[in-house]
Amino acid sequence: MTLLGQLAALLAIVSTGIVYGTDAFCALVQRSALARVDDATLTVMMGNVHRFGDRRMPAPGIIGVLAAAAASVLAAVNGHRGASASAGAAFLLLVVWVLLYLRISAPINRRFTAAADAHETPVQARAWQRDWDAIIVTRAVLQGLAVLALGLSLIS
Repeated sequence: MTLLGQLAALLAIVSTGIVYGTDAFCALVQRSALARVDDATLTVMMGNVHRFGDRRMPAPGIIGVLAAAAASVLAAVNGHRGASASAGAAFLLLVVWVLLYLRISAPINRRFTAAADAHETPVQARAWQRDWDAIIVTRAVLQGLAVLALGLSLIS
């Protein structure tokens, strides 16, 4: 793999690692912690977490996806099939993650943020959190596998 391809893979690893770490924390810690708070606290916490997360997390997420694609293309152009396949697999994993986020997580995030802004505690807050939690392990696994695939692209 060329230096430019390696730099793209490293940028993808760092950027994806930010999102992976966040999702892994949510899967390992946040789910259990939120199960122990009342619905009003849940709504305020998650509304504010998503307010800032949805503003700040797209940057590393987008950079990770684009850098993974660039690493795959650059490796392919330079004849490094293994590296291209690994980075390409990471790109596909990240695209699946984006689709899950956009279809399931983001709408729930917006509901929590709106409820927190309105100082309301919706009756369905706990159900929203259960739906959000239902895919957080999958999201973390997708991100973790993408980081691993990007790492493999550097040694392929």
